Amino acid sequence: MPRRFAFLCDDRGAVAATYAIAVTGLIIVAGAAFDYNRVMALDSEMQTAADHAALAGATQLDKQDGACARAGNAAVDLLRNVTLLSNVESGNAITANGGSTISVANDQCGGFTGITFYKDRDKTTVAATDEEARYIEVAVDTRAARYAFTAIGSLAGSDTSGRAMAGIGAAICRVPPLKICSPTEPSGNTDVFLDFPVSANIGAGIRLLGNETDVPGAFGFLQTEFGSGANGLLAALGWDVRGGDCVSVDGVEIQNGVVNSARDGINVRFDMPGNGQYCPSINGISGTCSPSVNVRKDQVRAATGNSSWETHLGTGAANAHLGAYRPTSAATYEAIWGTGVTPLVMGHPRDMCHAWSEDGSCAASTGFTTPLVGDGAWDINAYWRSNFGANYTAGTIALNAYGVQSRYSYPTRYQVYRWEADQIAAGSLPGVTKSVGGNKFAYAQPQAGKEAATASSPYGLVPGSDLDRRRMSVAVLNCGALQAKYGNSLNNRVLEVANWIDIFLVEPAVARTRCQGGGGGCNDKFTNQFEVYVEIIGETNIGGDNGTNLQTVRRDLPHLIE
Repeated sequence: MPRRFAFLCDDRGAVAATYAIAVTGLIIVAGAAFDYNRVMALDSEMQTAADHAALAGATQLDKQDGACARAGNAAVDLLRNVTLLSNVESGNAITANGGSTISVANDQCGGFTGITFYKDRDKTTVAATDEEARYIEVAVDTRAARYAFTAIGSLAGSDTSGRAMAGIGAAICRVPPLKICSPTEPSGNTDVFLDFPVSANIGAGIRLLGNETDVPGAFGFLQTEFGSGANGLLAALGWDVRGGDCVSVDGVEIQNGVVNSARDGINVRFDMPGNGQYCPSINGISGTCSPSVNVRKDQVRAATGNSSWETHLGTGAANAHLGAYRPTSAATYEAIWGTGVTPLVMGHPRDMCHAWSEDGSCAASTGFTTPLVGDGAWDINAYWRSNFGANYTAGTIALNAYGVQSRYSYPTRYQVYRWEADQIAAGSLPGVTKSVGGNKFAYAQPQAGKEAATASSPYGLVPGSDLDRRRMSVAVLNCGALQAKYGNSLNNRVLEVANWIDIFLVEPAVARTRCQGGGGGCNDKFTNQFEVYVEIIGETNIGGDNGTNLQTVRRDLPHLIE
């Protein structure tokens, strides 16, 4: 065979040409995979850095002056992450806000680039003030990775960043699972964080309605570790300390409650155990349901045995005001009945604009759109005459006593209650036991041997050294705004809390009429058994002493939202 023809027919090494043609594509595919993995790893580094920065910033969101500036600076200054996969000239440090901090000043919530503060976790409202800032979102500064194979189109590299949002997951522990719908929320409100004006209403009475609806002034219950049954709710409300039972400060879940359980869990604090198992065991654990050392109230019972309490009433319309505190208008007893006229039995009363009928007339006197909030004016002289024999002497109780500043020239009911408790503990309170005739007595303190009394004198818990059983921290929700946001049913949702407030339980929850007998309007209702009357003490100092020993416990933990 001629040599030229043999050469043309020789196919040895033909595969090398095929590989030579294919190698370019293989290199491109391998290079693209390498570049993609580099960018994805860089993205992971950036996201980790953003997570760390957001968590660092969230630790500073304490709602105090300079919170935004401190939070943003913490996100910037405490960011020590590096990237090993960014291969540009600027080095490998990861930064936020260009690595620059700002001077700390009030309400500097818009002073950063790439760092944003929000009022809510849904990011619907940007925070403008330190007090509003509850969440921080951090976007770390963009970094680039140059491609190893720059001939892919016109691309030479890829930019990547990281973004994370965090907040403080605060929990309040040792609180009864009680919520109230803000009694001052206006119709049509859509701001779930609309502030309840606590400081302006210290000492004011509030009628809390137990009607299981989410209208302004209604009270309800929060989810607890005890479950949703009647006994679980009763234990959560009535036990002295609910071990480990905590609820979120910023978001709570509510449940439909059993009103009878709520009433019994509150009334046991007044030394009024309900029918049956008033202090139940849960999952084999027994709790203690102690009364306060001061259980002053308008209820009486026999001196012997564990007889039931009853409201002391006058025997007819003519002497209704002499047997029990029964005003007929929003005025003092002396203004209505004459100098020195005094009810025989009187517990801490309602505001005068609430006290004279079931509904009262408080809306006109306070300017609120709801009649549920009073003005804090109560008939201290009638109370003092009934229990101590003379009008109140100015200065007996300091107007700033027990962490409260009264707005009037006389103390709040909570201040009187605390002063009385101190006298009871010292054994120096006059008129602790008062006979009303017929072997019936009113008591200012629990009595030895009775069902709810503690084992030793003074037979109840002393506020200031023990838990204060007539003081509660409760969540205030803007129920109208929450329904506008989530729909009519608010169950099984995490709901935003506008405020946590401390309230004083003024009286036990019982039905009261005007007097005994059926004539002269004796059956007119003064109170409803499913209504709780309270006085505002102030904003809850979550984790503080709240006027007594370890009243609440706060647990804080910064956590990532996204």
